[in-house]
Amino acid sequence: MLAETNGTLIESDEVTTESVATMTTDESSAVENPVEDKPRRNRSTSHLKLVPETLELREHIRLAAENYTKQLDKSRPFNKSALESHSRKLLEQIGQPEGFLGFTMVLIGNAFWKQQFLAIPFERRLLLLPHCLKHAEGCPADYDEFGLDCEKCGACSIADYKVRAEQLGYKVLVAEGSPIVLKIIVSGHVDGILGVACLNVLEKAIDKVLLAGVPSYAVPLHSGDCKNTKLDESWVWHCLDKYEPLKESRTSGYVPLMRASNQMFEDQFDEVLPQVRQGTSTGDTLLGETESIARHWLVQGGKRLRPFITLAAYDALTGGAGLQTSACDDLPKFSVEVRRTALAIEAFHKASLVHDDIQDNDPYRYGQETLHRRYGVGTAINVGDYLIGLGYRLVSQSRRQIGAEVASDILDRLANAHLKLCEGQGAELRWTGEDLLKLTALDAMKLYALKTSPAFDAALYAGLRLAGPMESYEAMVQAFCRHIGVGFQVLNDLQDWEEQAPNKIVAGRDAELAKPTLLLALALEAAKGTVREELEKAILEPSTAAMRAERMRHFYQKLGVFERAQALVEKCRSRAEALADEVQPDPLRQLLFFLIDTVLSDTTVPSPQVKLVPLTGLLPIVGKTVGAT
Repeated sequence: MLAETNGTLIESDEVTTESVATMTTDESSAVENPVEDKPRRNRSTSHLKLVPETLELREHIRLAAENYTKQLDKSRPFNKSALESHSRKLLEQIGQPEGFLGFTMVLIGNAFWKQQFLAIPFERRLLLLPHCLKHAEGCPADYDEFGLDCEKCGACSIADYKVRAEQLGYKVLVAEGSPIVLKIIVSGHVDGILGVACLNVLEKAIDKVLLAGVPSYAVPLHSGDCKNTKLDESWVWHCLDKYEPLKESRTSGYVPLMRASNQMFEDQFDEVLPQVRQGTSTGDTLLGETESIARHWLVQGGKRLRPFITLAAYDALTGGAGLQTSACDDLPKFSVEVRRTALAIEAFHKASLVHDDIQDNDPYRYGQETLHRRYGVGTAINVGDYLIGLGYRLVSQSRRQIGAEVASDILDRLANAHLKLCEGQGAELRWTGEDLLKLTALDAMKLYALKTSPAFDAALYAGLRLAGPMESYEAMVQAFCRHIGVGFQVLNDLQDWEEQAPNKIVAGRDAELAKPTLLLALALEAAKGTVREELEKAILEPSTAAMRAERMRHFYQKLGVFERAQALVEKCRSRAEALADEVQPDPLRQLLFFLIDTVLSDTTVPSPQVKLVPLTGLLPIVGKTVGAT
């Protein structure tokens, strides 16, 4: 478990309220008083995303970045923190202001990956263009599922790039957002990206694309106002039609392992999970309906992070061949038994989502209607139960190949994760009414440690145990997964307030449902006097969904809740990094750091504009179980 005391996270198998009954005076006062006058971790970073006004200066920084990267170790990709450190150092060397930090980070990333991008055949490249390059007033193009369907009318530069790129063999996408780009990469259609975007969008791409080891070259827009913006067109043409064989070693990355995980749900799905019930009669169809719905749900949506963790952990302790495989090479090979175990992890995860959606009465998942909305609550519950049984069977049927003891250990870990999840979810459902007003930060973190951490623990444990004995990793795995699990859930709470957060239709959904989140607990602990009375009214009194969410947002901002929650995420990250830093062998250590950067990646981006800079419905009263009908 995790708890916070004296500004520090402490660990124990059973955290008690007494162990963190009090905070230090400094910590308490920081909560009780609004934090407007104190430094914030999440202040706007727009002042670090300035674009040099002249082409001469932009070219000067670009050439300096290319010279700087010649000294860097290119055996593995660097994360955002390392990229920022290098960029600050370069700006200091060339005497340029901190405001060009975001711009310089993009250029160092470009220089790092340029030769590897140029070595990718044209037909394996993606050209990503933003819709804001279109002519704002007269663009005749419509949007389809892949973005802007350019009609090549000649009114803007999109057509010029698109026509030439398609002639060369590029895939071309006129859209924005790193999630869809990473999905295209993982699907195996392309191996590198030439992208045009504003610095805000490129900041998100650094976390998602570069960290995974995708050779990319980015051309920053001069502004972020999303209307008739400009760019240095020569930078696009400099790479668009150039191919150069690679003369250096490739940088290792996780794209091949991601693709191997993805393949289990596509081309290999029937091999790993053969369909059992087949037939043509009405009776056969009805008997096979549960299996059919479950199989369809299993391959739908999601990041498939947990099965990836299992495969990557197994690879890390069996030589790390998958990590060293190039995206252009054949995919890493895993036995069907290893793949079944990885699929079992996803089956348990998808089962928990089905039941969670029912309990929260969520209408959508992965942009589609939830199973209980589509098929009814009874069928959805049954499908969730089926997926749980399926998960256990996938592991047990491989016991002869992987060994009975290994299978038993993995099944025990899965059962333990399942029990903890149910305990955490059960407590969350019962934490309603007047009891909700007693929620503490420690209570919320206990819930998170039960609900979220065990899934990461089971995925990592399964991969390592398949590779061999676990004694030397046992304690590390549990502590590491506690930290990233709790941090991940807190980040999820924060992203719940972002309109464009993944898998969110509206912001503030958790507040609408009055769920026992860490944000609510921090607000309750910080609010005093009349503010506390007003907060309790906002929680308990019936209100429209929009009004309740807006009122809670007001309290969270006033009481500094978002800042404190983000600070806790950073503490979870630092504790996880400390554990990872002591791990051997190096492929496993590298994987743990990749997971930290991936799972605890803050995808929220400040909204202020980038600018050129001169050289000078009624909700039920809380008290009824959430999701009850």
